[in-house]
Amino acid sequence: MNYKGFKELECNIQAKLLRAFISEPAKKFPPLERYLLVAQIIDSSRSITRNIAEGFGRFTYTDTRNFFIIARGSVTETTDHLSTAYDERYITEEELRTGEGKCELIFKLINGYISYLDKSKNKTVSDKPDS
Repeated sequence: MNYKGFKELECNIQAKLLRAFISEPAKKFPPLERYLLVAQIIDSSRSITRNIAEGFGRFTYTDTRNFFIIARGSVTETTDHLSTAYDERYITEEELRTGEGKCELIFKLINGYISYLDKSKNKTVSDKPDS
């Protein structure tokens, strides 16, 4: 397995783009949100790529799958933080829709990778000779 292979995964590439997207409007949030919503939305968006990288490096089906599930959870957490930012009028509706669209794409890509892992595991199990 290629150590840097996670960088080539489309879900990771798109998550990095989301991370960059999130950081711009977050800089404009009011100071009172610096250690609240700003910290949370930046951390949740960064958590996506962190968990993809860690899962990819685990080299076991169960660990890899679990970290991709955690990454998927961070996507939905980021979506919720975007919604909160919109409700508080820190971001525009266009920024909300763009961010939600990015999150939806990453969610689907992560699901696709989890499906790939599941199919690979099932193929490996079914390819083993009977004892």
